[in-house]
Amino acid sequence: MRPLDRLTGGASFLKDNGVDKIFKLERADRHKSLNGCDRRIYIVRPKVNIIKIIADQIANERAKNETRKYKIVMVPRKLFLCESLLEQEGVHGLCELDELHFDLLPLDTDIISMENPDFFKAFYMDNDLTGLHTVSRGVSTLQSIFGEIPNIYCIGKAGKMCYELLRQMSVGEKINKPIDYPKSEIGHMFLIDREVDLVTPLCTQVTYEGLLDDMFGIHCACIEFRSEITQKDHPVKVMLNSEDKVYDGIRNRHFTNVFDFLRTEAQELQKKSDKRKDMKSVSEMKDFVATDLRHLNQNKAVLSYHIGACEQIIAKKNKGDFQEYIQTEHSLLEGSSQRENFNYIEESINKQNSLMSNLRLLCLLSLTNDGIPAREYKSLKTQFLHSHGFEQMVTFHSLKKVGLLKEQETTTQSKVTAGVAALTRTSAFKTLRKRLNLIPAADIDLRNPCDMSYVFSGAYTPLSCRLVEQVLEREGFIGLEDVTKLLPGGVHTDVRLPTPGKGGRGNNNAPGRAAKVVLVYFIGGCTYSEIAALRLLGKLKGFRFLVATTCIYNSGSMLETVVDKPQV
Repeated sequence: MRPLDRLTGGASFLKDNGVDKIFKLERADRHKSLNGCDRRIYIVRPKVNIIKIIADQIANERAKNETRKYKIVMVPRKLFLCESLLEQEGVHGLCELDELHFDLLPLDTDIISMENPDFFKAFYMDNDLTGLHTVSRGVSTLQSIFGEIPNIYCIGKAGKMCYELLRQMSVGEKINKPIDYPKSEIGHMFLIDREVDLVTPLCTQVTYEGLLDDMFGIHCACIEFRSEITQKDHPVKVMLNSEDKVYDGIRNRHFTNVFDFLRTEAQELQKKSDKRKDMKSVSEMKDFVATDLRHLNQNKAVLSYHIGACEQIIAKKNKGDFQEYIQTEHSLLEGSSQRENFNYIEESINKQNSLMSNLRLLCLLSLTNDGIPAREYKSLKTQFLHSHGFEQMVTFHSLKKVGLLKEQETTTQSKVTAGVAALTRTSAFKTLRKRLNLIPAADIDLRNPCDMSYVFSGAYTPLSCRLVEQVLEREGFIGLEDVTKLLPGGVHTDVRLPTPGKGGRGNNNAPGRAAKVVLVYFIGGCTYSEIAALRLLGKLKGFRFLVATTCIYNSGSMLETVVDKPQV
């Protein structure tokens, strides 16, 4: 419903267009008749379990001689499997099928998203490739508007698969109808598979926007502030984008630098508000009320919300062992203090700290060491199941399936070097960390950052963003052969040479505005930390980055898509 609200304006739009009642599709409604008029529209994802619930509802109502017209709108496209299921259930002829092409939703001037959080689980755990078609179609739509992108860099298996689909779509469109693409406005495109960098989404975010997402949850660029922040009886929804100048000024800042900005803004608002005391004529007061007063009141409300949110974030950071948790996380990323890290994770599990925070640490331990040694893995798994329940065995299986948590493969070396010492063996992440300088050698100025690692307090540079930086500097993967061998799925480059007289295609490799515009598509989702890092990179290198993604999530919401929730 959230993406639909952004597209249409919400339930009021639906009611203005004849929608009498709105129901949420529930499993419990499978054999229950719903009230409503003689026409019903289902707007659903094309999933087998959802279509089965709809088929049961229709069959149940027909058995009761309830007559109405049914229409099923599948988002983002119809699937033959769903049509076949309706046919098997005997209700295909009773309903009209349609599809809503929902490829990308603009969230801000530099962010577009599919807003499909289920993509991660569907692709990486269930091996469902249908989402890749939507990704490719979205890119194809962008090219039809902004011109063919001449320099395409595919990183990872999903990136290369989307590129092949995109190429086939382009060939098919040109056969059916020759396309005269407009002059290209985007010079480079990266198609990045999330599997290439699973470490970054698990790191604790410390930019203001990232912390807001961790604490309150940002959905479709909208956040809901509760009563403890708004001081009102009901929650308040606030849009978060660059149109809000207060938010735009603090969204990418390290949290330690946010209060200074808010204090300055509060002082400026106070000065503007005090102008009314110096007014000497009715006309001046009339102009103030007509132009400034409403704007001042809106800014004061927004400012108070952000100050309240900061207070909530500080309260959380001061509670418990937050600093010790962050230190352990940074040590895992650096590959230091392995015995202390292992002991802290063990202690955290036995203290029954939150399920998600314990899973994050286990996954980081696994990813940064190419798996957990067999003896330690068995010990941690047993303690985790004792602490959080044996139903979490399914969680361990799911995390292993998506590549987030695994046991180290037994080798002769690991048999000889048993125990935590085995964690010191060389892994792909350790090699990438050293080769790409992911851990800064010097301290970073968090107030005026000049390095992307500021998004994690100067402890770690997002691997995905570093790859983008290196490829743009080298104009390809030249000199990165040792790095690309370690990336799951490998890489692929499509650089089209200038062709005179062919519109924008031939003008992109030459210096110009388009050559400085870069589209980075995260297939499998991304975080606000990565978006902030790319914004800084663009500021430092003179590029304008546009971020496209299947969804924006944080470590918690990413893991929640994989962790099975018990059925009530």
